[in-house]
Amino acid sequence: MRLIPAIDIIDGKCVRLSKGDYSTKKIYNENPLEVAKEFEAHGIQYLHLVDLDGAKSKHIVNHQVLETIASKTNLQIDFGGGLKSDEDLHIAFESGAYQITGGSIAVKDHDTFLGWLEKFGAEKIILGADANNEKVAVSGWQEESDLDLIPFVQKYQVEGIEYVICTDISKDGMLEGPAFGLYQKFISKTKKGLNLIASGGISSFDELPKLTEIGCEGTIIGKAIYEGNISLKQLEQYILKNG
Repeated sequence: MRLIPAIDIIDGKCVRLSKGDYSTKKIYNENPLEVAKEFEAHGIQYLHLVDLDGAKSKHIVNHQVLETIASKTNLQIDFGGGLKSDEDLHIAFESGAYQITGGSIAVKDHDTFLGWLEKFGAEKIILGADANNEKVAVSGWQEESDLDLIPFVQKYQVEGIEYVICTDISKDGMLEGPAFGLYQKFISKTKKGLNLIASGGISSFDELPKLTEIGCEGTIIGKAIYEGNISLKQLEQYILKNG
């Protein structure tokens, strides 16, 4: 299972929120590049970079942070937050994103998202399927749609999607453990070949083998790293042990 630390950006700074609530913002580092370099120094190869300003503004904002990290590390970066247009995608890939994550756009503009999938390929486009009570949430989690999570993903799987990041919003940033039951259900209800990336609620190192056992292809780890619940040394040892 791939370990994918998260850096969330507001005003160019590394922050974390709880349950996607912008009023809970906590700044962890003024310089996201420092954080990214520390991840890389511990053998980490992947990064989940979220433009929270972009999610709120509905267009890409912090692409310079993406460009800086991409040009000064070898991390494979998946980038998301407010990507709504072909121009946003062009900027993200030009700035060094390896993959992009589309969430709200996949709900609100199916044709545009499908066009991205056809143009760039399934290995470059991640479906962001974030949910509250198994209902898909959009607009930086500020809105809940009437779409049921699993049928929503099943439909996109038929249309070619191969990577899905699924966040249980009620768990995100709460350090209460991930949504094991939701992920088990998710994998049992979708076809083989879908790469499920778990996100939200990771609170301790012991949860990682359980997510591997369930069948998650990757997991995004955020606040647990920043609050010291999981050390980068532990992640480094996990990577060395599991290749």
